[in-house]
Amino acid sequence: MAREVIVVGDKVLIKPEEEASKTPSGLYLPQGVAEKEAVFGGYIVNVGPGYPTAEVATDGEPWLSTSRSSDVRFVPLQARKGDFALFLRRDSVEVEIDDSRYVIVPHASILLLIRDPVLPVR
Repeated sequence: MAREVIVVGDKVLIKPEEEASKTPSGLYLPQGVAEKEAVFGGYIVNVGPGYPTAEVATDGEPWLSTSRSSDVRFVPLQARKGDFALFLRRDSVEVEIDDSRYVIVPHASILLLIRDPVLPVR
């Protein structure tokens, strides 16, 4: 039975790129060098619903409103499943799910998204 992974709030679940132990010029790097890099990249596997917002009262002053709504609204995130993300490594949290390594990153720590264009249907 496959488990469902639910990402909460403004968090993004990313499958990081494999750390390169060899530079483009052919030099082999020690194991700790890649871990010290400030920026890291990977593919987005899942995203949270976004930033929660308070419901604004339309019938007077919001601080005087006595009604409490259970409907939570969210401002959606820019990141989408399948995007490639560059993110600040210091803000990420490593997790292991079903023997695979992932990182959880706050949306604010993503520096760049690369999205393949969707071809229009004719």
